[in-house]
Amino acid sequence: MTEPPHTGGRRAWPALAAAAVTVVLWASAFVSIRSAGAAYSPGALALGRLLTGSLVLGAFALVRRTGLPDRRAWPGILCSGVLWFGAYMVVLNWGEREVDAGTAAMVVNIGPILIALLGARFLGEGLPRRLLAGMAVSFTGAVVVGASMSGGGRSSVLGVLLCLLAAAAYAGGVVAQKPALRYAGALQVTVLGCLVGTAACLPFAGVLVSEAARAPLSATLNMVYLGVFPTALAFTTWAFALARTTAGRMGATTYAVPALVVLMSWLLLGEVPGPLTLAGGVLCLAGVAVSRRGSRGGRPSGAAGEGSGAARVPAR
Repeated sequence: MTEPPHTGGRRAWPALAAAAVTVVLWASAFVSIRSAGAAYSPGALALGRLLTGSLVLGAFALVRRTGLPDRRAWPGILCSGVLWFGAYMVVLNWGEREVDAGTAAMVVNIGPILIALLGARFLGEGLPRRLLAGMAVSFTGAVVVGASMSGGGRSSVLGVLLCLLAAAAYAGGVVAQKPALRYAGALQVTVLGCLVGTAACLPFAGVLVSEAARAPLSATLNMVYLGVFPTALAFTTWAFALARTTAGRMGATTYAVPALVVLMSWLLLGEVPGPLTLAGGVLCLAGVAVSRRGSRGGRPSGAAGEGSGAARVPAR
């Protein structure tokens, strides 16, 4: 069974720390995807990442003797595994080949908005004014960051549609995962979801083998990094935090990712951001701060909406 949610005082900090780890690692994934994506096609990159993540998570689960979850958790695990671990990763990788990074960032960032709406509809989470205000500020910041990165880039109708599909898959996966966490632990949900996503991507196995044979070592190492950290570790810390707060607030937290991507690109790649990009990053962080305020005394995420559906958040 999953642990009871912690909502106040000192008990809130583990969930906040887990969410922070997730956001930082998902932001770092953009740098690695840029390298690995040059040598691996979208499906092969997703499968390689998921295979690595499954190996790491499976080994850890065996050591911990995690076991299988309650059967009531399986619908959410299967749905989130197919949508979030499988479809989202493949479609996003594909979409980012058809549009520039700025356009992709702007379109995919409708995901947290969809999560909040789906969480309110299917999980009974409600739409607090502070959450809506924070998301509006953060989304504005994401649009500013995306617009500043889009100059001279290319875009296509197909690319925009793929990014929209990725955002929908991400949101659907998060919402499906939320109720599963009522009957299973974060590690169980993440391990099994990753395995389901891996199985869904197995049709790309032949492509992965052929591309791995000629890919540079740096690209393969970046693919392994994506599997170990932004997948195995970050998805587990995400599930841990999601079990202790609402899906809407968790979705809003991921608006910190664009700001961190700008910072990491500056520090690691020497890509100096312009004033507009910096302003957008500040707006993203300000919106997250607004949406998270007052969450300590909020209702536990599992307090309502036990029925069908679950809340979603995008992953990298």
